[in-house]
Amino acid sequence: MKQYHNILVNALVNLGDVVLTTSAVALLRQAYPSAKITMLVKPACREAVENNPVIDHVLVFDYQAKQKSFKRMMEMVKRIRRRHFDLSVSFDRKLRPALLAWLARIPVRVGPNRVFDDRPSRVTWLYTDVIPIEHDLEATLQAETYQAIVRGFTGSTAHARPVFARIPQEAEIAAEALLSQLTRHEKTIGLCVKGTFPLKTWPKEYFVELVDRLADRYDAAFFIVGAPGDRVYAAEVSAAMHVPVANFCGETTLVSLAALFGQSDLLVTVDTGTAHIAATAGVPMVTVYGCTSPRRWHPISENARVLTSDEPCCPCTCREDECPSQPRPDCLYHVTPAAVFAACQELLEAENAIMQQGGAKG
Repeated sequence: MKQYHNILVNALVNLGDVVLTTSAVALLRQAYPSAKITMLVKPACREAVENNPVIDHVLVFDYQAKQKSFKRMMEMVKRIRRRHFDLSVSFDRKLRPALLAWLARIPVRVGPNRVFDDRPSRVTWLYTDVIPIEHDLEATLQAETYQAIVRGFTGSTAHARPVFARIPQEAEIAAEALLSQLTRHEKTIGLCVKGTFPLKTWPKEYFVELVDRLADRYDAAFFIVGAPGDRVYAAEVSAAMHVPVANFCGETTLVSLAALFGQSDLLVTVDTGTAHIAATAGVPMVTVYGCTSPRRWHPISENARVLTSDEPCCPCTCREDECPSQPRPDCLYHVTPAAVFAACQELLEAENAIMQQGGAKG
C-alpha cells in the first residue's frame, strides 16, 4: 500500500457529523501511522478536533459570510497549497472542499460517490479517486459510511469509534463550577431540549412530564444544555417545570460540555450533535428521535438508548409546516414520556447496581 505523509481531511459539516467522522480519521491514522493529519472544519466545530488524539493540526474555514467569499476561498487555497498535502479525503460531496483541494493541487483527492443521499453529483469529477458506497445509507450508521470511504481507499477492514478532543483540567473545573450551582442531590440529570430544526424537538410538555416522573422517583438535580441560541427556548421549558431546572445553554465550551457529561448520571436529549459528544463521554443517555432515524444516527455508546415511533413517513426531510400530521407531528408525539422514563429508569437502576457492587467489593 502506498504511504502518504501529509493528509488533509475535509469535514466542513455540522458538529455531530464532525464527531462521527473522527472514527474514519482514526482508521486513517491506523493506515498511515507516520502521516500528519490536518482537519478542515467550520469554526463552531474547532474544539471537537483540536487537541484530538487522532488529529495533528486543524484548519478553520469560516465561509458563512457572503461578503468577499471568493477572496476567502482563494486565501484558503493558498494556505492549503503552502502545506504541500499529498492526500485529501472528503467526507461529504460538497463543492467547496472539493474545489479547495483541486485548486490547491493536492495530487490525490478521495471522496465518496454518495454519503448523505443517492443523488448524482458532478462534484465527484474533482476527485482522483471516487469511493463507491454500496450499502443502504438510511439503514447504516453514518459513522460507518464515513469509515467506508477510508476502507474503500486503503483496503482496511477495521472499524473504529469516534474520538473526541482530550478534556483539559480547566474544562473539568468549569464543569464542576456549573454543577456547584445546583442543589446537592444523589443524581445529576442533563437535558438537551432543542434540535436543530422543529421536527427534531420533543414537545415541551413531554419534557415537563418526564422531569416530574424522574423527580418523583429519584433525588435528582436537573440542568439544560445547548447553544447560546437555544437559551430562550430552554428558559421557556425550564419555566414550565415543577422542580428547579438550571439553564446552562451558552455557558459551556464543547470540551467543558463533554466534561459536564462525564460528571453527570444521565442525559436525555433530542437528536443533535450533543448526543454524539455525550456518547464519547460515556454518560448513560436516552435520545428521542423525531423525523430522523436511529438506524443511521444512533449515538455510538453501550450506555445509549434510543426511542423512535418509527412512523411510516420517517425518515423525512419535511419542514414543520409540511408535516402531514401537524399540529402534533406523530414522530414526536408518539414517543411518550412514559416510554422515555422507562428507558431512563433502566439506565439509572443499572448504574445503582454497579455502584452497590462496587461498594460491596470495597
